[in-house]
Amino acid sequence: MLIAGIVALCVVLLVLAFLAPRLSRHPERGAHKALGLGGRAGGMAPGKLGTWLSKPFHKGSRAAGRSASAGRRGRGKLPL
Repeated sequence: MLIAGIVALCVVLLVLAFLAPRLSRHPERGAHKALGLGGRAGGMAPGKLGTWLSKPFHKGSRAAGRSASAGRRGRGKLPL
């Protein structure tokens, strides 16, 4: 379920960043904030369990940032 949500978020950010690069910054920050909150909550578990529970959120945050960045780069390469 988490993976499907992160994939959907990445697709939305990619399309939004391609269509409106400046307007995509706010949703990207919101995604980082939400995923960071989940990572911090998962990281409060003791020992290795905390690392394992927070890892998907940190990886998802990184994927969302890369997706939005790729959309902005693609928009920048357009000849318009």
